Amino acid sequence: MRHGKKFNHLSRKAPHRKAMLSNMASSLIAHKRISTTVAKAKELRKYVEPLITKAKTDTTHSRRVVFSYLQNKETVTALFSEIAEKVANRPGGYTRIIKTGNRLGDNADMCIIELVDYNELLLKEAAPAKKSSRRSRGGKKADDTTESTPVAKAPKAKKEETVEAPAATTEETPEAKAEEAKEDDKKDGE
Repeated sequence: MRHGKKFNHLSRKAPHRKAMLSNMASSLIAHKRISTTVAKAKELRKYVEPLITKAKTDTTHSRRVVFSYLQNKETVTALFSEIAEKVANRPGGYTRIIKTGNRLGDNADMCIIELVDYNELLLKEAAPAKKSSRRSRGGKKADDTTESTPVAKAPKAKKEETVEAPAATTEETPEAKAEEAKEDDKKDGE
């Protein structure tokens, strides 16, 4: 009986499961985003988030503890240098799971697990959303009409000026043509 045993064994023996989670955690830290099944991603989240929290305190002891889980020097260095600085103010929730549908071969639920602070697309969308302010219905209509009226008048004034300029040149055009004809005759004569 497995009463009270909460975690998913992922149909693997304990050494295989630990090695797989260690490799997936190293890949997640190195690449910031990996594609896997939903069950594995949920277990990976429980595996890697305490390691990221441990990386916030850069001590020899915490490095040794994290290395005992990851077994990869480059990954530990990246975790303590890059990722720990970026998530320093975040109180948890360092990963995000985005479901992507089912796998073609066996119809398994697939997803992308990524580090939250490294998704540039969502960070760009979130930044302009903070800049927008709340507007009321009545104020918006009044603001739009007052702003659009001067903008519409300004281009019309420019168009009128451009229309007047060619009219002035058309009045001078017959005289200019006569002078050009005289100059051409002089050049032909020479």
